[in-house]
Amino acid sequence: MLWMDNMEGLLAMVIIIYLVCHLPAIIALIVGLVKWKSNRSLAKKLLIFSAIYFIVGFGVCTGGFGLA
Repeated sequence: MLWMDNMEGLLAMVIIIYLVCHLPAIIALIVGLVKWKSNRSLAKKLLIFSAIYFIVGFGVCTGGFGLA
């Protein structure tokens, strides 16, 4: 069937949109974990920011596709 050929492109587009929505949170999480021993205050702020960003980003990403 012809429509099944386009499903791979749709999946790739969904993955790219998911990464765009969550890339800042992933970066903040990695930086927060790296800075945990040297600067705990900054690390805590980054970890809280990334947790909130994951929650909001998940809601925005899934809400846009009608999955929520």
